Amino acid sequence: MINEIEKRLWNAADQLRANSRLKSSEYSVPVLGLIFLRFADYKFTLAEQEIEKQQMSGRRGITKADYQAKGVLYLPEKARFSYLLNLSEGENIGKAINDAMKAIEMENEDLKDVLPKTYNRLENDVLVALLKTFSGIPMTLEGDVFGRIYEYFLGKFAMAEGQRGGEFFTPTSLVKLIVEVIGPYHGRIYDPACGSGGMFVQSAKFVERHKKNPSADISIYGQEKTAETVRLCKMNLAVHGLSGDIRQGNTYYEDFHNSIGKFDFVMANPPFNVNGVDKEKVKADKRFVHGVPKVNNANYLWIQVFLSALNERGRAGFVMANSASDARQSELEIRKKLIEDRAVSVVIAIGANFFYTVTLHCTLWFFDKGKKHTNRKDKVLFIDARSIYRQIDRAHREFTPEQIEFISNIVRLYREERVETEKGSQKLTEQYFPEGEYRDIPGLCRVATIEEIIDQGYSLNPGRYVGVAEKEEEDFDFSERLHELNEELERLNAKAHELEEKIAENVVKILDGVTI
Repeated sequence: MINEIEKRLWNAADQLRANSRLKSSEYSVPVLGLIFLRFADYKFTLAEQEIEKQQMSGRRGITKADYQAKGVLYLPEKARFSYLLNLSEGENIGKAINDAMKAIEMENEDLKDVLPKTYNRLENDVLVALLKTFSGIPMTLEGDVFGRIYEYFLGKFAMAEGQRGGEFFTPTSLVKLIVEVIGPYHGRIYDPACGSGGMFVQSAKFVERHKKNPSADISIYGQEKTAETVRLCKMNLAVHGLSGDIRQGNTYYEDFHNSIGKFDFVMANPPFNVNGVDKEKVKADKRFVHGVPKVNNANYLWIQVFLSALNERGRAGFVMANSASDARQSELEIRKKLIEDRAVSVVIAIGANFFYTVTLHCTLWFFDKGKKHTNRKDKVLFIDARSIYRQIDRAHREFTPEQIEFISNIVRLYREERVETEKGSQKLTEQYFPEGEYRDIPGLCRVATIEEIIDQGYSLNPGRYVGVAEKEEEDFDFSERLHELNEELERLNAKAHELEEKIAENVVKILDGVTI
C-alpha cells in the first residue's frame, strides 16, 4: 500500500510542478519541506493526545517542555498543518508557510536555518493543492511512512535534476549494500560527503532491523560542502526521527569533526575524479598519511580521508570510480601502502546505470582495520556483481532486497558470520554455497592473497581475480560492453599521456646534456 501512496503523491506533486513556472531544482526543496512539516505535525498530534490523557487528573497546563520530553518538535499554533490547510485561498499562503517554518526554527534550536522559506515563489493555487495532497497521507499505516515518502521524493527529484541530483542522492540500493557489508550495529558513524544523509538513514534502519535502538546505539556525524544539501540532510534525519552533528564544510580543506582515528564506521559516496584541489593547502594535512597524489584527481584524497577517520577496529565502505582500482604512478604508490597495510577487506564491482547522472560502472571499496587480528589478514575478497541487477527502466538499474542480501551473504560467509535470509535470498545462497561455507565461484567471487594482488600490479579490479563464469554468455549487451571498452580506452589514454610526458621530460634532459 505504501508504494501506491508514494506514487500517487509523487504524480500529484509532479503534475503541479508541470503547471507551475518552476524548474525541478526550484520546486524540490519546498516540497520536501512540506513533507517534513506534515511529519512534524503528525508526531506533534500523537504527543498532544498522549499528554492530554496524562494530564486528565493533573492541575497544570500543557507546556513546550511536555512535548520536548516526548522527543517531538514543538509546533506553535500557526505552524500546524491543519492551520495552514484551513487558510482561505485569498490569503497569502506562501507567506503563511514561510512564517510557519520560521516559527518552528525559533522553537527548536536544532533546526535553526534548516527549513525552506521560499514558498512565496510558488503560486497560491499550487501551494493550496500541495497542502491538500500531503494532508492525504494516511495516519494509520505502520512503520516509517514519512521517512519512506521523503526518500522516495528525494530519489525522484535526483533523477529529474540530473547532475545536481547526483550530488545529494546516492541510489538507495547501493547505500543498503554498503551498510549491510560493514554492519554498523553500534558506534560512531561518519560520512564526510554526506549529501542528503542516506547513509545515516539506512544505518539506523539496519540497527532497528537487528532489534536495537538507533538513538541509543549509533551517533551520527557528517560534513557536506553545500548549505542547501546540509539542510536537506538535517530534514531527512528529522523526518526519520534521528539527529546528528552535520557541519557545512569543504572536506578537502576542513575537518570539523577532528576525524583522525575517531570513528567506528565511515560510509560515503564522494564526487569522482574531481580536479583543481589546491595541493598546497592539503600537503601538510595529517589525514593524507600516505601522501598527496601528483595527478590532478582527488580520488586518492577521498580514500585517505575515509581510512584516516577509522579507529583501530573501524570499517569503511564507499563508492569509488572504477579507474581508481588500476590508477598508476603516485596513486599506485598510495594504493600499494593501503594493500600492504592490510586495510583493504572487500572490493565489489557494480554494473552500469545504477546512478542517475552517469552510465559507467563503479566499484565499492571496503576497509576493515580489525581484520589484522583475523585469519583474513593477508586476503582480500573480490566480488563481481556487474551481472546482478534489476532493470528499472531503459536507463536505470538497482539491486532488489534479495540481491543485496545475497551479495552481503557472500561477505558474511567469507567472514564466517551467520547468513541472513529474511529478504528471500536463502535459495540463491544455498544454490551457490550449498555447504554453508564460503567458496570461490568463477565469475562471481574469489579470495585473493596479498601476494597475488602484488603479482597483478596492486590492482583492485575484481575482474582480474574473479574470472568468467563457467557458462556461455547468452545475452550479450552491446551498449554495456561499449561502455566497458570506452572506460578501458580512457585508462590507456591516461597512461599513454603520462608516458608521453615522461619521454618529453627525458628528451629535454638529453638535449640539455644531463645524464639520466
